[in-house]
Amino acid sequence: MMSKLNILVSLGLLLVLQTGILSADEPEQKFQGFNLQGYNDSGEKAWNVNGDTADINGNKIILSNVDANTFGEQKMNVTAKKGTVDQASGKMRLEDDVVITSEDGKQLMTDSLDWDRNRDLVSTEDDVTITDERMMATGKGMKASPGLKNAEIKKNVTVMIETEPEEKQESKTVTITCDGPMIVDQTESMASFEDNVLAVQEGRTLKADRMEVYFEGQMSGITKMICLGNVEIEQGENKTFAEKAVYDAAQQKLTLSGRPKLILLTEGESLFATSGD
Repeated sequence: MMSKLNILVSLGLLLVLQTGILSADEPEQKFQGFNLQGYNDSGEKAWNVNGDTADINGNKIILSNVDANTFGEQKMNVTAKKGTVDQASGKMRLEDDVVITSEDGKQLMTDSLDWDRNRDLVSTEDDVTITDERMMATGKGMKASPGLKNAEIKKNVTVMIETEPEEKQESKTVTITCDGPMIVDQTESMASFEDNVLAVQEGRTLKADRMEVYFEGQMSGITKMICLGNVEIEQGENKTFAEKAVYDAAQQKLTLSGRPKLILLTEGESLFATSGD
C-alpha cells in the first residue's frame, strides 16, 4: 500500500499532502517542479517520479513530462508527456510517447501505459514496440514486469530476430508472426508464440500452432526451436508435414516427428537445414 512507501515530495506538494488542506471539493492546485519518492518495507528506495508540473485534486496528481525510475532487482526508466498518480491505490497512468528503458538496454514504446507499482506490473491495450540489441517485437496489448524480463504481447505479433553471431559479416534475420499471445521469459532465455505461427527466413517458411524459441544468454542467438501442432515446412516447391519439429542450431538439424516421423536432408546451411542420424 502507498502508506508503506513513505512518499517524499517537493516542499510545496509536501505541505498539501501532510496538512490535508486540499480536499476533493476544492479547486485544483498547480505546482512547478515535483519529485515523488517511494521506499519499500526495508527502507530502501523503490522508485521516484520527477516532472515539470503537478496538478493536485484530492488523491489524484496529474503530472507533465514524467521521468520516473525504479530500483532494486529490475531497474528501469519511464518517460511520458502525461501521467496521473492515484495516491490511494499506488497506480500510475502514463500517456503520450511512453518509453520504458530497462537497465540492459531494452526499450518499450507505446501510447499509454498503466503502471501498478505495488504489483510490479505494467500493461497497455495499445500498440507496442519492444526493441533489443538483436530483436524487435511489435503487437497490440501487453503486460510485463517493469524490467521487461518477462513480457506478454497479446495479439497481432511480429518479431524479427538476428540469427547470426555479431562477428559474422553477413546478417541473417528470421521473422516470426502469430495471432498471439507471444510471451518472452528472459529468465529462461525463451519466447513462445501461439496460434497461426509463421517463421520466414530466406524463402523458407515454417508454420505451426505453437512455437518455442530458445536463446543463448542475454537473448543473443537462437539455440533451439520447438514447433508443435500442424507443422508445415515449405522450401521452394517442397513441403513437409509433421506434428512436431525440433530445430538444433548447433547441429543445423531439424527433426520432424508424428505419423510419420521423418528426418529430412537438405543442401546448404540455413535456419531450417536438417541432417539425418
